[in-house]
Amino acid sequence: MSVENHSEPQNNNEEVYDLEHCSKHGLHIPKGARLFRIRIDKENYVVNVLEMTGKELLKLAGKTPVEEYGLYQKIHGGKRVRIGLDETVDFTSPGIEKFNTLPLDQNEGKGGTEVCRRQFCLPESDVEYLDSLDLKWESVVEGNVKRVVIYDYPIIDGYNVSKVNLYIKIDGGYSDTQIDMVYFFPHLERTSGAPIKAIAKEHFDGKSWQRWSRHRSKKNPWRPGVDDISTHMGLVDEWLKSELKKG
Repeated sequence: MSVENHSEPQNNNEEVYDLEHCSKHGLHIPKGARLFRIRIDKENYVVNVLEMTGKELLKLAGKTPVEEYGLYQKIHGGKRVRIGLDETVDFTSPGIEKFNTLPLDQNEGKGGTEVCRRQFCLPESDVEYLDSLDLKWESVVEGNVKRVVIYDYPIIDGYNVSKVNLYIKIDGGYSDTQIDMVYFFPHLERTSGAPIKAIAKEHFDGKSWQRWSRHRSKKNPWRPGVDDISTHMGLVDEWLKSELKKG
């Protein structure tokens, strides 16, 4: 099976069918189509085959060894489907928008190989935001609860630590349902000695985390389609600042 990886077809007389464009606009791909533009993560590839396996798509995207990556196919309407290494994807099937890759077990950290858990998928915009932090993060399922954990998150002056691990819970209906509160490890304390109110302890991942019971107001409700992990983390930063202003 031959695969060409280039931005435009060599034969300008032959039409290239962009899967994402066709899916979003409900356009039909004819049976005689031979060139397809597919998107994997942020990159576009033009291929001259009707179908490819998950293994071939990962290799096309440079994700090797392929056993260390998961491949997900996004279908029109937002559904994501895991594609096995030997599973075949037919590019003429309706509804295919794009593909995303996900490291499964290990990432190379500065101190060597470190475990990085990716136990559930997040919307692409959330992944892009989390990656932009340049911090280790994980998506972890424990006790049927989904959590996004961010490590070594910087904390403003006025607390007992300059960096903290934190997590937020992701409900099953996300992103239509809101993200609420935040959880810290180690527990935060104000250097002034003033107490932090509305906190509690919660056990997760073998540690005792500090829950901050902070919620959106009626004037600032969750906005489906607008709010996400990035906007919630903006609120977390504001909660940290406003706490220091209290007596």
